[in-house]
Amino acid sequence: MPLTIDILTLFPRMLDGFLTESILGKGIEAGHLVVKVHDLRSWATDKHRTADDRPFGGGAGMVLKPEPVFSAIEQLQTPGCRRIYLTPDGVPLSPAIAQELARETHLIFLSGHYEGIDQRIRDTVIDREISIGDYVLTNGTLAAAVVIDALARFIPGVLGEEKSLTHESFTSKLLDFPQYTRPAEFRGMSVPEVLLSGNHAEIEKWRHARQVEKTRQVRPDLLN
Repeated sequence: MPLTIDILTLFPRMLDGFLTESILGKGIEAGHLVVKVHDLRSWATDKHRTADDRPFGGGAGMVLKPEPVFSAIEQLQTPGCRRIYLTPDGVPLSPAIAQELARETHLIFLSGHYEGIDQRIRDTVIDREISIGDYVLTNGTLAAAVVIDALARFIPGVLGEEKSLTHESFTSKLLDFPQYTRPAEFRGMSVPEVLLSGNHAEIEKWRHARQVEKTRQVRPDLLN
């Protein structure tokens, strides 16, 4: 059974191109995963389809109301599904989390907007809160797209070259090594000789050394 992902957002059209292009689009077309995008306003009950309101206690911005969110999740959820809220104050996304999510059969992503969501939603119908970084976006739909793209890579059949999963940044807690392609000479710049040697043991050794070197320069925290 393929993984099914339901996305709840106020801006469903933001995902139109994302879900139909590149590797992810091909994976969906091939049936390796199913992604459904829902307009949260569809569960609003007033004539203006209101999904947000001013926060109690004052302050700038608006907060997503509990009624449409509860109704949407309760309608969409299935036994054992994981309900995930995308928020800057969640647990940082990692390859391990992406791989874990890829093994699920049903995920519901709630995209945060404005100043966030009513806390009662987080306390009651959310199982996990995930952040894609220490910064704030205009809305969580972009964050949902990032998480989906990251986990899709771990679904069998989505990647054409499965070996790429073992040769990329963070999988081994090291950043990636430099990549080169043809031509071997370009504007006076040459591809390292070791990559042209055909000696795979030496190539692996060179690549690992470059990974350690770059990680030490850019992300020494990973080495610690």
